[in-house]
Amino acid sequence: MKTRTPSWDDLRILLAVHRDKSFLAAGKALGVAPSTVARRVEALERTLGRPIVHRANDGTRLDAHALRLVALAEELELGLASLARDGGDAEVSGTVRVSLPEGFIRPIVPALARLRAKHAALAVELISESRVADLARGEADVGIRIVRSTSPSIVSKFLGRASTGLFASRAYVDRRLPGAKLPRDLAGLHEWVGFDDSLDRLPHQVWLREYGASRFVFRSNSAIAIEQAVLEGMGIGLLSEMQGRTFPGLVQLDLEASPPHVDVFLAFHRDARRTPRVRVVVKEIEAETRRQLG
Repeated sequence: MKTRTPSWDDLRILLAVHRDKSFLAAGKALGVAPSTVARRVEALERTLGRPIVHRANDGTRLDAHALRLVALAEELELGLASLARDGGDAEVSGTVRVSLPEGFIRPIVPALARLRAKHAALAVELISESRVADLARGEADVGIRIVRSTSPSIVSKFLGRASTGLFASRAYVDRRLPGAKLPRDLAGLHEWVGFDDSLDRLPHQVWLREYGASRFVFRSNSAIAIEQAVLEGMGIGLLSEMQGRTFPGLVQLDLEASPPHVDVFLAFHRDARRTPRVRVVVKEIEAETRRQLG
């Protein structure tokens, strides 16, 4: 038997069920009764000739075929939203909340300033903190993350990998590190700068200890504070190469083993990208971050 192509209305229902995890919640989101959602899902399954949505005590579950249809529905949704935007002259105005790890503040803020110069009605609120702002709960509109979000409501775009290294001030190198070389067996003789106990299990902090760092003379939960302490010659610290390039007074050390890299993602709520102000900020941050990562 030949199956029909699902309609947009059918796909829209399936997309809501996927996002909201129940017929009841999907109906509320679409402004229809749960029984209507159930009927439309059953009709879609008849069209496809197979069950694709399974109801359980903890909500609905979609099989692999249904998830492929969800991906198609998302693309159609974006395309329709784009057509609607192109049909009008939506002004870029209002406030966009941006969440950044501190290590990205210096390269990203100038890009946001350039964007602000193009859009006089745009305002930016920057959230910089060790606790990651929850995009799904609306604590921020856009964020740079070093892990991919597992939330179905959040889009995570992989932007690249940030290389890291050990850095010291020029004065520290001239005084303590001839040739800017730091073999592993001499690491214990040096002063170190690093994160405090609250972030002690981070992969990079673990790597520092494995390389031989033990005499920490300055610790903080702030990446900017660590950066400044290294600049002031207090000790050796692990920074991204992106950070290290910002300051001519820093020297990257020659090591026996490379520190782990950092995967960088741009994250934003699936619905927020339809908003012109969020869309232009996402585009600017993505372009600048990719440029910085090389």
